[in-house]
Amino acid sequence: MRYSKDHKQETHARIVKKASVRLREKGAHGIGVADLMKEAGLTHGGFYAHFDSREALLVEAFGYAIDRSNARWRKLAAELPPQQRLAAIVESYLTASHRDDPGRGCAVPALGAEIARESPKTRKAFAAKLEEMIEMVAEQIVDAPPKLARKQAIAAMATMMGALLLSRIAGHGEMSDEILSAGREAALDRAAAVKSTAKPRAVRKPALAPAAD
Repeated sequence: MRYSKDHKQETHARIVKKASVRLREKGAHGIGVADLMKEAGLTHGGFYAHFDSREALLVEAFGYAIDRSNARWRKLAAELPPQQRLAAIVESYLTASHRDDPGRGCAVPALGAEIARESPKTRKAFAAKLEEMIEMVAEQIVDAPPKLARKQAIAAMATMMGALLLSRIAGHGEMSDEILSAGREAALDRAAAVKSTAKPRAVRKPALAPAAD
């Protein structure tokens, strides 16, 4: 049976979306192509009609996850005054619900350690997506010049993602909650430090984005 171009695009998007969730749950090497295709309701044999390699799917799935995180953060930021945006992102990120649902959460702490061991081509693709995330967060820091805002965005993201990863390692008990709380406090302290020392810069209003999955 011959399918339309739109049908193929929809199928491709469904595979990427399903793979994005499963990869964040199981890891880059925790699930095979056959299982990924089964998740999307397709046969193993149809994989190469959509992707040149497993690596190609991994890159697209990771990119999808980063795009959804960016969309979620942009939507949240657009609803708040500029001075509250970074704090809102931090507080929405370091939560028990995010800790307990890696499949629908941030891809960096879920897959970052594995990505660091992938091929240079794959790492380059992921680094480009990480760059987009850094720039998006930096846009929300309006109380600092661009270079300082970027530095603050990187520091905040490193604190957030590190704390989330440690909280998952610790499980679901008191220690895990303590790590989340300490991470929020550290990231918010950094934001407050920028506000107290930086000169204001022009506000860059973030573009609205669709709600994330």
